[in-house]
Amino acid sequence: MSERELLQRTAELAADFLESLDAHPVWPPATVEQLRASLGGPLQAEPVDPRTVIDELARAAEPGVVGIPSGRYFGFVIGGAVPASLAADWLTSVWDQNAGLVVGGPSAAVVEEVAGEWLKELLGIPPSASFSFVTGCQMAHVTALAAARHAVLERVGWDVERNGLAGGPAIHVLLGGKRHVTIDRALRLLGLGSEAAIRVDADDQGRIRLDALAEALRAVEGPAIVCAQVGEVNTGAVDPLPQIADLCAEADAWLHLDGAFGLWASASPALRPLAAGVERADSWATDAHKWLNVPYDCGLAFVAHPDAHRAAMRLVAEYLVVDEKATRDAMDWTPEFSRRARGFAVYAALRSLGRSGVAELVDRCCRHARTFAEELARLPGCEILNEIVLNQVLFRFGDDATTSAVLAAVQGSGEAWMSGTTWDGGAAIRISVSNWRTSDEDVARALAAFRRAVAAG
Repeated sequence: MSERELLQRTAELAADFLESLDAHPVWPPATVEQLRASLGGPLQAEPVDPRTVIDELARAAEPGVVGIPSGRYFGFVIGGAVPASLAADWLTSVWDQNAGLVVGGPSAAVVEEVAGEWLKELLGIPPSASFSFVTGCQMAHVTALAAARHAVLERVGWDVERNGLAGGPAIHVLLGGKRHVTIDRALRLLGLGSEAAIRVDADDQGRIRLDALAEALRAVEGPAIVCAQVGEVNTGAVDPLPQIADLCAEADAWLHLDGAFGLWASASPALRPLAAGVERADSWATDAHKWLNVPYDCGLAFVAHPDAHRAAMRLVAEYLVVDEKATRDAMDWTPEFSRRARGFAVYAALRSLGRSGVAELVDRCCRHARTFAEELARLPGCEILNEIVLNQVLFRFGDDATTSAVLAAVQGSGEAWMSGTTWDGGAAIRISVSNWRTSDEDVARALAAFRRAVAAG
């Protein structure tokens, strides 16, 4: 079989899967044990024909493939992949460019430059900011906070890249009580220590309390970093950014924003007021594989101080071929060396949607979230726990046992899938609408599953 025939066969299998999404249960039927039995076993001694490999892989793996691309998947904050980004991602694999250096992929480098500028415009980030494409928001936090670590220590005369942290001035990191756990892990990876961070109280929606932050900042001396968020992962709430920026300016503290999904509110004229003050941050982290709906493996870091960003990431080796005429080598801005050319999928998504299409995607998801909240509130015993400001709906049914039972019934029905969570010490259910495919019919099917689950008791 030729390569062309193999790729054509693969395209058929992919199209069959996508076209089957409406008919199949969102949660796959196969157990982990069944998948191990069908996919495992000893590696054979001789080569196998590529078509056989692909056919057998699809047949064995699809019973364990979650319907994440489906319009009825509402778990975590996971988007799908708009068609242009999916197609571009296929080309990315075929082209197989190393996007770490310009000489490893000139087109990959230029596409990232162009897409990075478009993204800053969409997200309300100053045009002078630097950017990098990384694996996800976790590494975006690491990248941005590494720049923060460099900058706040440089202000007091300490070169952390040369001298490390031992013996240097202590960095005070202030976190909201409802921050995302990826912030904690970023602090661990950077040697700042998640347990050493100062927790700042949050309100009933998960927003940082300004009085608590002001008090905490007054109590610290020396280098300081404040981590705020645009979009709390359960409620979608946005921290009071203009006031937080004022407090950081007064304290000479670096302001880092976790905007994994909520930063995309800036792309919507209707929702942009929620993100007022975003432009005043020192660094930002977000995911393109959430609300922009590109395939997985695409986070974004932005830094308002490019010198600090590059100083924290840059590396030099004698054997590297560096294009001195190039505006940027990606390895100078990311924690990675060799890396996938993530910019192609982002470029394709942005070109296919345009500014109005991105805004419509964000607005539509938020409209679906409001519909969910309005209809769920009509069910006996259902309590909506959050203000519906973005695409998140947080709710519970009476006690923990009832909430867990309703969730299990809906998940087990195969009609929809969403995750459980804990909020203020009690069990809750979280619906996140993040997929371009989600239609009014998808919402109606999910709501019907909840009505049946509640009625069944």
